[in-house]
Order: sequence, then structure tokens, then C-alpha cells
Amino acid sequence: MSEQNKLLVRRAIEEIYNQGNLDVIDELIAPGFVGRSPSEEVVGPAGVRQSVIEFRTAFPDLHMTIDDQVAEQDRVVTRWTATGTHTGAFKGIPPTGRHGKITGIDIDRIVDGKAVECWTNSDDLGMLQQLGVVPTPEPAPAG
Repeated sequence: MSEQNKLLVRRAIEEIYNQGNLDVIDELIAPGFVGRSPSEEVVGPAGVRQSVIEFRTAFPDLHMTIDDQVAEQDRVVTRWTATGTHTGAFKGIPPTGRHGKITGIDIDRIVDGKAVECWTNSDDLGMLQQLGVVPTPEPAPAG
């Protein structure tokens, strides 16, 4: 079961996020799905669809790479890296034209072959700094 759950998450990343195939969402995401991150909550297949559209509009060349994945029982932990060029508005931030990279970890809970919950933690601050929206602090002088 754990290996099947890992394949489901891999498929979601590849087909939904990397390829933009929104039709797969209803097949892989449960109606009562809740995705949680420090900055927002995404509810149901419609919420996932809207979130993917927002990301892929802002970063049309979005590509997620799975760096590591572990599964046990109904949980899949995925450490990932995403890259993309900010050419569309994102969360009220006008396009910067800059290329960025963000890392994160998702913990997905799978029930009956569909994702029912996801907890995400990602380096949003690092991405905002790469886009030039938030300044990067200067290192403290030595000694």
C-alpha cells in the first residue's frame, strides 16, 4: 500500500503540477481534501485546481522534482524542489521576470487511492528573496 501511495503522489506532482493536467485532479484528490500550509488552506478538488492554476499562471515553466520520498501506512512524505520563472502575477506580486527555486516538504494522507489531506511547509521567504520582493539581509561582519 505504501508504494501505491508514493506512486499516487508522484503522479499528482508530474501530471498536475508539471504538466498542468487539471483533469487528473478529480481522480487523485478526494472531495473532502484539505491542504494546509502556514499561509493558506486549500479545500477540495476545486481548491487544488484554483491553486494549480494560480501557480502555473505565475510560473508557466513550473517544474517540481521529487528529491526524497518515504511512505508508511496512509502517509507519504515528499521532499521536493520547484523551479520556475515569475512571469505572471502571484499573490498580488506583479511579475518580476526572475527565475527562482523553492524547496519544501509535503505530508500527504491517502485513503482509498485519493489524497484526503496534505500538510506543506516550504521556503516561501527564500522564494520572495530570490524574486527581489523581500530584501536578503547582509551577513553580520566577522569578529
